[in-house]
Amino acid sequence: MHYKNLGRTGLKVSELCLGTMTFGWTSDEKNANAVFDAAYDAGINFIDTADVYTRWAQGNPGGVAETYIGNWLTASKKPRNQIILATKVRAKMGEGPNDEGLGRVHIMQAVEASLRRLQTDYIDLYQSHSADDTVPIEETLRAYDDLVRQGKVRYIGASNYNAWRLMKALWTSDKNNLARYDCLQPRYNLVWRAEFERELMEVCRTEGIGVIPYSPVQGGFLTGKYRRNQPMPKGSRGEASARIQEFVNDERAHKIVDATETIAKKNGKGIAQTAIVWLLANPVITSPIIGVNNVEQLKEFLGAVDYKLSAEDKNELDTVSAWT
Repeated sequence: MHYKNLGRTGLKVSELCLGTMTFGWTSDEKNANAVFDAAYDAGINFIDTADVYTRWAQGNPGGVAETYIGNWLTASKKPRNQIILATKVRAKMGEGPNDEGLGRVHIMQAVEASLRRLQTDYIDLYQSHSADDTVPIEETLRAYDDLVRQGKVRYIGASNYNAWRLMKALWTSDKNNLARYDCLQPRYNLVWRAEFERELMEVCRTEGIGVIPYSPVQGGFLTGKYRRNQPMPKGSRGEASARIQEFVNDERAHKIVDATETIAKKNGKGIAQTAIVWLLANPVITSPIIGVNNVEQLKEFLGAVDYKLSAEDKNELDTVSAWT
């Protein structure tokens, strides 16, 4: 496993980041523990979660993925200083007026709850899950800055921010000498390029911001799981997903999968591995977030490690997936 600096921070994170959005939803704690062990043994030292994971699942109060991580850390006795924990705040976690958002009150309450569930005394990367236009960005950043000064948070990041919001946050931090967003978590993959590449990519490049894209295989679409004129796979969590359906009905997206599959076969690799290594070929990208239900799926993604695309293969994928 290779390691990179997370933007301008001193954190060195593995090339692949383990995502936990399925834990407590389509994967139980037993499977989660097996995945944590296998990922750690493979050299993955970077785990991404969120306080809301997985509140949308029936009977799930939220905080379950964080709880799984905390239980595993304690039971496995893995060295805390060898693991980079990233979590997020913003989503609704209760019924009260201050149980969501990026206001100071919610952030201060939410971080304590996350620390308890994670069974740790600090969070390596604390991220705004999405923007909150009801709260001044300076209030959000001052709350984060206090947490950094207290030692409860090491670095902060943003997820699902557009370029002007990210630049406004960076300007506010610079003007007021506050902790700044050192990492961005955007949706980015071969079939969803424009949102990141249009403006955000250059902001991250010039400002030295780490990039940890989520959905690198677009919910399974870039695994070859969904094919033209075929029914949605039974049991798929994408079965009712508008995002997946959008690509299932998109001929351009299928041509991208076809090209990725051709290159994958030529290199003796899988479609998903090829989609991920295309991301890693971009020097702005730090660590794609891989979401898995079990160890078998993890092993498939690990095939992207030490896999390099030739200039010809990368150019072909760039061309077929180009946006206008």
